[in-house]
Amino acid sequence: MTPAPRPASATLAERLGYAATDRILIINCDDLGVSRVANRATLDAMTRGSATSATLMVPCPWAWEAARLTAGRDVGVHLTLTSEYPGYRWRGLTDGASLHDADGFLAATTAAALARVDPEEARAEGRAQIETALGWGVDVTHLDAHMNVFQARSDLFEVYLDLAAAFRLPVRMVSGDEAAAQGFRARERAAARGTLFTDDIVWPWPRRTLDVLHEVVPRLAPGVTEIFAHPVEDGEELRGYDPAHADLKAHDALCLTDPAAGALLARHGVRRISHRALRAL
Repeated sequence: MTPAPRPASATLAERLGYAATDRILIINCDDLGVSRVANRATLDAMTRGSATSATLMVPCPWAWEAARLTAGRDVGVHLTLTSEYPGYRWRGLTDGASLHDADGFLAATTAAALARVDPEEARAEGRAQIETALGWGVDVTHLDAHMNVFQARSDLFEVYLDLAAAFRLPVRMVSGDEAAAQGFRARERAAARGTLFTDDIVWPWPRRTLDVLHEVVPRLAPGVTEIFAHPVEDGEELRGYDPAHADLKAHDALCLTDPAAGALLARHGVRRISHRALRAL
């Protein structure tokens, strides 16, 4: 027998088949594909750790390998309009002039991208990244925005929603407080279009993820929350391209495979899902 449809007033948790009082967490690994050691750490976090999903940086040199390593797992696209490491750069998949700096690479900072990116060129680039991931066999589960570029300007946010609608995907959304500070009603606009997103998001960067988990999990609100991390195996490769944040990223790799993190979630009755469940709605 087909279950009766949930009423329109049902919470996201109820629409997913949980109780309104359940506390549900998506643990996402950002920056899959940025390096080989990020790929290995992310796969480890998803196979024997507490991570439930990841998002792929399609323009990065190690993205194709990442797609192969994580085949069949819950992987979205980390829409990428920046290339932030001084000695390690990448280009977009399209040739939009507004997307690239004088050296031919994607912008080095969010501010630099926001100052020049044309929304239609961003649209073409975002579509190319999603279609490339699909062509590599990734069963894309959701979208989010690397360094927040697609979510930080009203016209780019509209493109973000257009891409989500075109591919029928849920998105990462900024928190309610951040949306209010932005002033362009991001959450309301997404909801009006029927685009699904979590009730809340925990933004640990640049704090240690395990510290943040110990702080937020005991008081996690009912509903669906996302937290993200940046797991990377420690060593010469990581410290060669990102010495400034190497300790944090190496910590994330350890945190997401630490049994203590899983035990913390279990102790407080937190259920873990991925964005695939939202996509199914």
